[in-house]
Amino acid sequence: MYEPRKIVLQYAKTILNFSVGYVIANPITLTGDKVVTDAIKRIYKRGKYNQIDYDILDKMTKYGFVAEYVYIDNGQIKSKLLDPACCYPVYNHRGEYTTLIEHYCVDYVSYYNLYYPDKLERYSDEGGDIRQIGNFDNLAGLPIIYCNQSEIGYLGRSDLLDILPILDNMEDLLSKAMDSYYHYITGIPVLRGQQLKGDGIPKDIVGGGIVLDDNADFFFAQNKFDHQAFETLYKTLTSALLDIAHVPAISMSKTDVSNLSEVSIRLLFSLADMKGALNSKFLCEGIEQRFDKFRALLASMGTKFTDEQYDTLGIVFQFARPSNDKEIVENLKTLYEMAGISLETLLEYNPYVTDVQGELDKITGNGNHVEEQL
Repeated sequence: MYEPRKIVLQYAKTILNFSVGYVIANPITLTGDKVVTDAIKRIYKRGKYNQIDYDILDKMTKYGFVAEYVYIDNGQIKSKLLDPACCYPVYNHRGEYTTLIEHYCVDYVSYYNLYYPDKLERYSDEGGDIRQIGNFDNLAGLPIIYCNQSEIGYLGRSDLLDILPILDNMEDLLSKAMDSYYHYITGIPVLRGQQLKGDGIPKDIVGGGIVLDDNADFFFAQNKFDHQAFETLYKTLTSALLDIAHVPAISMSKTDVSNLSEVSIRLLFSLADMKGALNSKFLCEGIEQRFDKFRALLASMGTKFTDEQYDTLGIVFQFARPSNDKEIVENLKTLYEMAGISLETLLEYNPYVTDVQGELDKITGNGNHVEEQL
């Protein structure tokens, strides 16, 4: 039986991992009033929200959207990500998000969770008929919908839809080229004219010889493998794939560079910065809703913020772009010495600092300690 070769490229995983890691590999930085940031940081640390943010962006790039449900468990604020394959957000005729239905099966038993702005209802068909098995108050409201941009609906669109057609053609080109190369590598033996002695070409041994009559000929007919055409087609598809996926060729080892300055790095990663800016925008929209739910849940537990304090809360993303840290530090130093930026802004753009408020408190504390010694 002849089995054709089927080559599967795993570029899709690599591209999506790059898109997610470029934005969220470095934890986000919280800025704002110390009282507010300290409370949010405690929730982030106890609820492992840095990992949740990574999973949210991962699901959003693969499925187009993901839902996050915020709740209180034993006095601690936590979040649960709902599987996009099992979630069905409901919108009314005005495009308002009103309900979310979650459906999944366990051992042939269906379970339904209905999320409303003020309550959560649970149903199951265990025993044959659908019946309600739980009704709970919903302090945090509806689950948060994280979604990227889509022109055909309320939910987002998977990034895989843009790159899969190109990947299919790359796999098809590789599979057919490898299959034709190996299948016709020896060619077809052709005997032209009359053989002097024997029964033709030996069939049972390898390397057997034949004796030909005058003007007779023997050769192998082979297909010519045009490697230049193959290389041109494959490079064209690869370049288009990286351009559409906003992945720098240098990060996929498709080009060689040396002696890069900070400006050169920014130019090489300009497409990745554009994609990262879009992903951070979509992620930031959901995180701001998360902060509103944090504020409501903290208020129910006795911790309240004023509007002035809460409005100072901000998010800073630190892309995982290779950088010349020495050049950045020198620029920050020059700006700070000429009173062009504040100490807090300097710490926000410092490549070595992730906790701006904590670092600012340490610097202030060290300064007071030095003054007391003097």
